[in-house]
Amino acid sequence: MGEIRRAEVVESPLDLAALERLVADDSAGAVVSFSGNVRDHDHGRSVQSLAYEGHPSAGRVLQDVAAEVLASFDVISLAIAHRVGPLEVGDAALVAVVATAHREEAFRACAALVDLTKERLPVWKHQVFTDGTDEWVNCA
Repeated sequence: MGEIRRAEVVESPLDLAALERLVADDSAGAVVSFSGNVRDHDHGRSVQSLAYEGHPSAGRVLQDVAAEVLASFDVISLAIAHRVGPLEVGDAALVAVVATAHREEAFRACAALVDLTKERLPVWKHQVFTDGTDEWVNCA
């Protein structure tokens, strides 16, 4: 059985390379990583700033998602982190890394890890647009 090396919600900047080193394993023939970054636009509007707020259960939910992916795929190790608080354009909001013996399983497991996180994580995004409007979105 594989290992969850990190699954947490944090306020500090995320470091994808650090997570890749964390899941490194001599038995892994494939390491697939994902970085979900703050972009400068959303639905045709320019984004000025944004912040994520998480429910107190967000860390536990992320642990549960990681455990589900570990149980569903032939994963050697994985790590995932989601950031909360204010972020700037270009900052990583979500990073996920999966190590497996073979590439196809790594791609599938990483996609599932990201998709389940976005589906279940109780995190809300507050976007402020350059036109002065803002919106709250219930998504990771």
